[in-house]
Amino acid sequence: MRKLILSAALTGAATTRAHCPNIPYTPKEIAEEAKRAVDAGASIVHIHAREDNGQPTFRTEVFEAIQREVRNLCPDVIINYSTGAIGMNAADRVKHLIATKPDMAAFNMGSMNYAIFSKKQKKFFWNAVFENSFDTMIHVVQTMNENGVAPEMECFDTGHIRNAEPLKEMGILPANACYSLVMGVLGGIPATPENLMHQISQVPKDAFWQVIAISRKQWQMAAIACTMGGNFRVGLEDNFYLPNGEMAKSNGECVEWGVKLATMMGREVASIAETREMLNIPFKG
Repeated sequence: MRKLILSAALTGAATTRAHCPNIPYTPKEIAEEAKRAVDAGASIVHIHAREDNGQPTFRTEVFEAIQREVRNLCPDVIINYSTGAIGMNAADRVKHLIATKPDMAAFNMGSMNYAIFSKKQKKFFWNAVFENSFDTMIHVVQTMNENGVAPEMECFDTGHIRNAEPLKEMGILPANACYSLVMGVLGGIPATPENLMHQISQVPKDAFWQVIAISRKQWQMAAIACTMGGNFRVGLEDNFYLPNGEMAKSNGECVEWGVKLATMMGREVASIAETREMLNIPFKG
C-alpha cells in the first residue's frame, strides 16, 4: 500500500471551549496547534477561522493572520482552509482564498440538512439547511483554479460523491482533487463500517480519498480506511476523545494516536514532502 496521508482539523466552527477547553481560537493558538500536529506526523492542517472570542469568522484579515502565524512555525505544511458556511453566498465564502492562496481548500459537494440533535433532551441544538448548489460549487472550484488551490471535496453522502462527475465533464475539476468521505453528521450518512465500505466503492479508482468521521466513531472508521488503502483525518474539530476514552489535550495528541493506529495497521505515514508529491501540490515558498 502507498503511504498514508494524515490530516489534522485543528479547530472547526461549531464547538467551543465549553465543549473542549483545548480548542484553539486565536491565530497564534491555531499556529501552535498546527506545530503540535505537524511534529506528531500530520502533513495537512485543515483550518476554520475564529475571532479571538471563539466566534466563527470569514474575515480575510483573520485568515491572513492565521497564515502568517502558521507559516512562521510550520513553513512547509499543507494549509487547507474551509469554505463551508451557512447563510453566506459563494463569493463571500472564497474571498480568503484569493487573499491567501493556500495549498488546499475544502468545499462541500451538495446541499443538505445539517443538525445537532440531543437524544437525551429530545431537541435540536443546531438545525439549518446547508446550501451547496452546483452554481455555488462551480464558483468555488473556479476560484480555487484561478488561485492555485487544490480542491478537497467534502462528501457527506453518496450523492455528493457523484456530484463531482459534472464538474469533471466541464473540465473545471483538476486531477488532484481529493475526496473526503464525511460520516456521522446528522443529515448525512451515518458512520458505520457498512456505509464506509459503500462510500469507498463509489470513489473513482486511483483517486485520493480520506475518511472524516465525527465523534468517537472516528477511530473505528480510521482503522477501516487504513486497511482499505485510504487515508484519514483526526483533530479537535471532529472528535475530542482519544481511543482510550480520555479527552485530547491537543491536536498533536490526536495525531500521535493516529500515527499509532496507522502503524498497527501496517501503514507508514507520509511526510509533508511525500504528501505534496502524492497530491501534486507544489511548495509555493
